[in-house]
Amino acid sequence: MLKNVAAVLLDNVHPFELGVVCEVFGIDRRAEGLPHYDFALVAAETSPVRAVPGFTISTPHGLDRLESADLIAIPVGDDFHHREFPPQLLDALRRAVARGARVLSVCVGAFVLGAAGLLDGRRCTTHWRFAGALAERYPKARVEPGVLYVDEDPVITSAGTSAGIDACLHLVRTVQGGEVANAIARRMVVPPHRDGGQAQYIERPVPTGGGRGIGEVLAWMEHHLDRDLTVSQLATRARMSPRSFARHFRDETGTTPYRWLLRQRLLFAQRLLETTDATMEAVAVRSGFTNAAALRHQFVRMLDTTPHAYRRAFRLTTPD
Repeated sequence: MLKNVAAVLLDNVHPFELGVVCEVFGIDRRAEGLPHYDFALVAAETSPVRAVPGFTISTPHGLDRLESADLIAIPVGDDFHHREFPPQLLDALRRAVARGARVLSVCVGAFVLGAAGLLDGRRCTTHWRFAGALAERYPKARVEPGVLYVDEDPVITSAGTSAGIDACLHLVRTVQGGEVANAIARRMVVPPHRDGGQAQYIERPVPTGGGRGIGEVLAWMEHHLDRDLTVSQLATRARMSPRSFARHFRDETGTTPYRWLLRQRLLFAQRLLETTDATMEAVAVRSGFTNAAALRHQFVRMLDTTPHAYRRAFRLTTPD
């Protein structure tokens, strides 16, 4: 059942992530033949609640409103990755799950669910920047940093910001069918389902390399991604033995020459897909992947999406 929905507000709530929940569940669309949700904003402590970047939200509802909710949504707020949460809220979340309600977090709202013990033994996710902190703070949680959302019914967690849309629409699709989810998505002017996961959004900065020899080789590798490079060739350029080069390379970059090169090739391929109309074969050759099939294989393996899907999502266009 998905009729009664409550969004929990903690101080310094982020309005966009809260707005995602309000947009999916808080708008009356009965005139369009769509389900209506009994929706409420709930203050976890006192009302009004502060929102970023400096306004307040007033609501008459307190934690007692959660006792009747089929779904409790928790949007992100400032400092969720290290702050403490009201014990009364954590108790209410545990009681809700025990009686069969669902809980859904957006971004680092997952830390609230972790504090309630609801991530223990479950797969979950959060914004990629805080996935490590979530796993460290709640070691019993099985954190998956590369996905947009995880449905471990009755606990649903989503990645950063707009991934909350994906999670909410997924829940609507699961409970009320694809036709309802698609209709809501059309109203929101968003895709009803996005390809891939959040791995394609993760920043992978180029290591600078502290050592002179390694730093020079890194710069040279970055400008020759289309070449067939071997450790022996790179070691010669660094004026080291292959074994010494591999050791120094890992010390400087935290990874192997092969993995570093693969990541830089993927980054370059992403830039080509974003900024050019080059064919997939040309993108593959220019970024060092031999052919389009090899490019697609690494995209799916490393970024959980295809080059075509990535280009559709990120292609930079100039307005008329």
